[in-house]
Amino acid sequence: MADRQYRYAQIIIDISHEKLDRPFTYRIPAALADQVEPGSRVRIPFGHAVRTGYVVELTDSCDLPEDKIREIGEVLLPGQGYSREKDSGFYIRLASWMKERYGATTITALKTVLTSRKTGKPKIRRQIRLLLDRDAAEEKLAFYHQKHQVARERLLRELIGTPVQPYDLITTRLHVGAPVIRAMKQAGVIEVDSYTDLRNPVSVSPDAAERKTLSPAQQRISDAVVESFEAGRPGVTLIRGITGSGKTEVYISIISRICRSGRQAIMLIPEIALTYQTLLRFYRHFGDRVSVINSSLSESEKADQWERARRGEIDVIIGPRSALFTPFERLGVIVIDEEHENSYKNESMPKYHARETAIQIARMRGACVVLGSATPSMESYYRALHGEYRLFTLDERLTGGSLPCTEITDMRMELRRGNRSILSRSLDSLIRDRLERGEQTMLFLNRRGFAGSVSCRSCGFVVKCPHCDVPMSLHRGGRMVCHYCGHQALQPKTCPDCGSPYISPFRAGTQQIETWLQEHFPGARILRMDA
Repeated sequence: MADRQYRYAQIIIDISHEKLDRPFTYRIPAALADQVEPGSRVRIPFGHAVRTGYVVELTDSCDLPEDKIREIGEVLLPGQGYSREKDSGFYIRLASWMKERYGATTITALKTVLTSRKTGKPKIRRQIRLLLDRDAAEEKLAFYHQKHQVARERLLRELIGTPVQPYDLITTRLHVGAPVIRAMKQAGVIEVDSYTDLRNPVSVSPDAAERKTLSPAQQRISDAVVESFEAGRPGVTLIRGITGSGKTEVYISIISRICRSGRQAIMLIPEIALTYQTLLRFYRHFGDRVSVINSSLSESEKADQWERARRGEIDVIIGPRSALFTPFERLGVIVIDEEHENSYKNESMPKYHARETAIQIARMRGACVVLGSATPSMESYYRALHGEYRLFTLDERLTGGSLPCTEITDMRMELRRGNRSILSRSLDSLIRDRLERGEQTMLFLNRRGFAGSVSCRSCGFVVKCPHCDVPMSLHRGGRMVCHYCGHQALQPKTCPDCGSPYISPFRAGTQQIETWLQEHFPGARILRMDA
C-alpha cells in the first residue's frame, strides 16, 4: 500500500511492440487508491479492448485533459495470480536497466524481473481451534457425554489435550463429519481457521550437517570476500578452482558468514548441476532457511518459495538463472557456480546474461558477487586479470591426486603428415592400447559451433558469412547459406586462405563416428549415446 494516495498511474501495456513501448497515463479510482502501487499488475481499457499492464510510477499531476484520461479497471491482487512486494520500485529500475542493456521492450523486461510475482494455485489448509478454557471445556464435555453426543465428545476430548488440530486429521482419524464441526462452531466451542501452506520442496535436518574445516587456501578466499563486504567494498570475486578443489565449501562458508549478519543469499547453479546431492549439502547446513527453484517444481510450489522469500522465511535460494529475481530485500551475496555455462544466457527476449544481471543487482543492493569455475569464461578471466574482479585460485584437490593429462592435437599437422583419418595418430594408438588391456574408452563429440560448416583441413579456415561473421552451412548442390541473414554462396573448390584443395564440409556426427569405429576396431563393443 502506498504511503500517500496518488491520482494518476503511469502504466506499461502488456503488448511487446516498440511503438507502444512507453508509459500511458491512467486515473486511479478512489476505490483502488490504497491498492495501486509501482509493480502492481492491473486491467485497463486500451483502445477498444481491455488489456493488462504494469504500474511503473504514481503521480499527482498530469498534463493531459481530464476527459482524455481513462480509469484503471481492476488491480490483480494476491490470490488472482500475483503477490505484492514492498520493493517493487527496485525491480522497475532493474527492468529499465535490462531494457537499455539488452535492447528489449519495457514490458518483456518487466515480466522477466517480476517473474517472482507469478503464482500457481495456493495450497489452503484448515485447522480446528478450541475456543473454551479448560474448565468450560470440561463442563461442555460432561454435557456431550450426558446427551450421548459421541462424535462431539470425541472431538472435544481430543482438543482438550491438543487445542489446535489439523482439520483433515479430525475428519479422518477421529471420523468426525462436517455437520458436527459446523454445529460446534456455531455453538462457539471451536473455530475453523484457514491458512496458506507454503511448502518446502526438500526438508533435511540441519543436525545432519557435516561441519568441514576449510583448508588455508579456502579460508583465505572466504575471509577476503567477507571482510571486503563488511568494509563496504563488496565487488566481484572470481574463484578459479580445479574440479574437486572445494569451491562449494567456500561458497557455503561465505554464504553462512554473510547470512549471520542478517543478509540473504542467492546461489545460482546450472539446471543440469542441480542434483539432489548438491542440494543436500546446502540443506544440511542451512536447514529450513534454504529453498530451491528448479524446473521440477510445479507453478504453485515455485510460488510458495517466492512467497517464503518475500516474507523473510528463507535466507538462501538455490536455482538456475530465474532464481536471480528472488524477492530478497536484504540481499548480501550472489554466488554463480560454473559461471562459464551457456545456460546462464537467456535465449528469449530479453536476452540477458545472468552473470551481468547479477552484478547489476548486487550494485543496486550493496551485495557482493562470487563467480566460480574450473574453466572461467573468457570475459570473466580477462576482467580478473585486469583488476576489475578479484582473482583467487584453488589448484589442489582436497582428496589428493592430480588432474588427468591433456593433449591437444593440431589436425592440420596430422594431414600434412599423411593422416586423413578423423582420429589423430596419438588417439588411435591410445584406443588400441586400451582395447588390448581390456579397458574402456569414452569419445565425446561437440557438434555445437561448426557443425555442417565448410572448413579447410590444411589451415583450419572456416567459410563465414561476410555480413554476420558466422559459419555458413552447406546445403545440397554445393550451396552455402547463412542462417542469420540469408546470404548465399557456392562452396569453394580450394581454400580461399591457403589455396589447399582439402576444403570440405565438416559433417561427422555420432552415427558416422560409430560406423567409422566399427570398421577400424572390429573387435570392440561400441555403444553410442546421443543427448
